[in-house]
Amino acid sequence: MRIAIDAMGGDNAPALILQGIVEALSVLDSDDTLIVVGNPEIIRQHIGAQIDAHPKQLVIEPASQVITMDDSPVEAIRGKKDSSIVRMVRLGREGKADALISAGNTGALVAAGVLMLKTLTGVDRPGIAVMLPSKNGYILMCDAGANIQPKPEHLYQYAVMSSLYVTALRGIERPTVGILNIGSEEEKGTPLVKEARELIKADPTLNFVGYIEGRAISNHPCDVLITDGFTGNVTLKVIEGCSEALFRSMHEEAKAESPDLAAKVKPLIGRMMKRYDHEEAGGAMLLGVSGIFFKVHGSAGARAIKNVVVAAKAAGKLNIGTQIEARLAPKTV
Repeated sequence: MRIAIDAMGGDNAPALILQGIVEALSVLDSDDTLIVVGNPEIIRQHIGAQIDAHPKQLVIEPASQVITMDDSPVEAIRGKKDSSIVRMVRLGREGKADALISAGNTGALVAAGVLMLKTLTGVDRPGIAVMLPSKNGYILMCDAGANIQPKPEHLYQYAVMSSLYVTALRGIERPTVGILNIGSEEEKGTPLVKEARELIKADPTLNFVGYIEGRAISNHPCDVLITDGFTGNVTLKVIEGCSEALFRSMHEEAKAESPDLAAKVKPLIGRMMKRYDHEEAGGAMLLGVSGIFFKVHGSAGARAIKNVVVAAKAAGKLNIGTQIEARLAPKTV
């Protein structure tokens, strides 16, 4: 499998991204290649020795520009044609890469996916599908930031795509689908969620279980949780922030009680933190575009990059794009 990775995008680029690329060598098969996209001099400065030692599995794709987190997405895609994001996505468009990975500007990545890769037949807007921790494993939430002003039909498409993804990835025959809302009662919510509910309820192939409140997420009320990109992104970051603060407070309280207690609970807290650590999942898949496209958290470190390479390899075996088009493409009479 040929996996192109943007070495220049993200808060910790290029050092930790490149470190993660080197660590990912341990999970590759003999016929896998990591295409490292970015400034060749900087890349070689960090991992030149590893590239020379693994010439078939580490290949540089030159890119002279970088799209920053502050750049306007569409303007950056059009104005920085030699950026690491554009060069990476071009590899996918030209059939030179089977999967794409970046921790860079989310808006630019989504814009590049839509403008350069195109959406799958039957899909209007792609959505970022991210795993949220719960008491029974993970919930797949879509969207987590790709489309902040969706239409009801976009949320319906997210429900279809996410259900197919969960079935393919985890073997759940009829994953349950919920819509994130301020209450579980049908009369609550915005016109967007109410209209999306009717579209999802009307599809007998979807196992719809109703509205889901934010406080219920940790109890695993559904396998797939649908929402708009604005609400989804806020939800994701609130969960990350609260979990980090909670585990930090637990450790501080244990230390204040006694050093012995702190030492005893440290492994327990470590296991709990691992469950809520975004680097464990690696990245979130951009559902709805041609090819395999993973967005990694902007603050991603080396472990996240290694883990997202594992996720991309797994996604490559699912043939999810073909399944999505079979369900959503307009039927000809």
